[in-house]
Amino acid sequence: AEAAAAPANAPADESSRTAAASARALLAMRTLINQAVGDALSDVLAVDAVLRCRGWGLEAWDALYEDLPSRQTKLAVEDRRMVECSEDETHVVAPAALAEALAAAAAAAPQGRCFARPSGTEDVVRVYAEAATAEAADALALEAARAVHRLARGVGPAPEGFTA
Repeated sequence: AEAAAAPANAPADESSRTAAASARALLAMRTLINQAVGDALSDVLAVDAVLRCRGWGLEAWDALYEDLPSRQTKLAVEDRRMVECSEDETHVVAPAALAEALAAAAAAAPQGRCFARPSGTEDVVRVYAEAATAEAADALALEAARAVHRLARGVGPAPEGFTA
């Protein structure tokens, strides 16, 4: 007798079964974590569950993260609404020239990351930068602040220096 064919949505191999199980576990996390509230206790329970699934302790988890030097500043602008960010506020989407300038500045810095977002309460744009060294973070923050001033109608003189 011929064996019945597996259903079309059944995982075909071990890798697919593992991926399917991982997806189910990730979807189950929605019942534990409330993104709208940001409940710290549920976040701790979620971290504990993930660490247990991976067989890790706190030391192994902590070893994954390296804190880089970072800088924050803000610049007065004519209208903060000119700067638009992605929904998660991790990158600028408009004006496009600002998005491109920030991406180029971050790419030029060692381990560089930077972003800008409009303040929710005042006509300023907040600038965040991090890089491999304090000097690189200072330089990246200055470059990002200059880009915001130039491309988002900054008010007053352009930034000339940045130190923490």
